[in-house]
Amino acid sequence: MSNQIEIRRFEAPDDTLDMKERGGINIIRMADGTTGMRAVFEPGWTWENDEKPLLGSPDSCPMRHTGYCIAGKLMVRMVDTGVEMPIAVGDFFEIPPGHDAYVAGSDRVELILFGSPEHQH
Repeated sequence: MSNQIEIRRFEAPDDTLDMKERGGINIIRMADGTTGMRAVFEPGWTWENDEKPLLGSPDSCPMRHTGYCIAGKLMVRMVDTGVEMPIAVGDFFEIPPGHDAYVAGSDRVELILFGSPEHQH
């Protein structure tokens, strides 16, 4: 573990998931492997149509997400139960694997996501 302060910016990501006109995710990795992601989803974005193909088309999102919503409203649905939960501005959230999602309404959704060193997106 370093005793150096590390600062990274989403404008200079290590990786991206480009969802063209529907948004994208900028991914940064800190020296210890901790991951930060800034996700931007435009109105009309759905996990099914816009992100699923970039992940190899699994039945549902296989990742756990911990994050904070800074704009818009995202509806998240657990695929096995059909239970839906809105995530809105100011919400700090934990989403288990096995979900899909879509932008609710006409506002852009912006999320900051955090991942432990073993997290992969």
